[in-house]
Amino acid sequence: MVFLGGLGRSGTTLLERLLGELPGAVPLGEVVHLWARGVLADEPCGCGARFAECPFWRLVGARAFGGWSDALAERVLHLRQRIDRTRRIPRIAHPGLAEYVTAYRQVYESVPGAQVVIDSSKHASLAHCLAAGGLPVRVVQVVRDPRAVAHSWRRSVARPEDGAPMTRWGATRTSLHWTAQNLALDLLARRGAQVTRVRYEDLVADPRATLTTLATRLGLTPTLDFLDGVTARLTTSHTVSGNPMRFTTGQIRLARDDSWRSALPRRHQSLVAALTWPLRSQYGYRGETA
Repeated sequence: MVFLGGLGRSGTTLLERLLGELPGAVPLGEVVHLWARGVLADEPCGCGARFAECPFWRLVGARAFGGWSDALAERVLHLRQRIDRTRRIPRIAHPGLAEYVTAYRQVYESVPGAQVVIDSSKHASLAHCLAAGGLPVRVVQVVRDPRAVAHSWRRSVARPEDGAPMTRWGATRTSLHWTAQNLALDLLARRGAQVTRVRYEDLVADPRATLTTLATRLGLTPTLDFLDGVTARLTTSHTVSGNPMRFTTGQIRLARDDSWRSALPRRHQSLVAALTWPLRSQYGYRGETA
């Protein structure tokens, strides 16, 4: 399985949708939220159907657990609170780790027609759990200029599932989370996991080259007939959670969003630049402000 990691608003959903168009790849969305948003809240699948009514997820649940249940979801969420936390990454071992990872393994292994499943849960702590639990996970670390990420977290965006506003963060909080998530993924690589870093800016600038290199490394066939220059054609996917783009189908144009240069106040640009150095510099993001 392939795990997309990094801080939200970095381009993980876009990358997942593009990888999901490759032969044999099945995108699942943010599986970490499957238990609360799918099983318990019955939010819509990326196909538009409610989770409980989606034939894809009904089949996965039947194969994995004999069907979904509130008790199962509540048990996994209980384990998540105890195990799957960023603060526990240095010592991820826990008596319940095997049970927690087994629940994810059963989901991944029950996906029909998949050569590779893609989980865009993002959280580095979950990636550490899966690796420590023995899953042969291949991690793609998705990074984006932290000033662009901070701008995105400041914006007001409605959740398509219920119209409620998505969480908003300030510049300081975004900077700290951006650093923590990426440092944790760097640590995962040092612990021996296969981690490939992809920059959002490179993906939208040259999607064909970026996807070809990444697909080859992940063991996927780089058949990119859904790409025409910087235009991609997306089909329906069964993503269980994620940003509004998971519902998008048809043609989309891949264009770099640099609106942060004019929309993010200069003092916030400078603050983010200072708080994310030197990791930002290591990833190739220069320190100038707009």
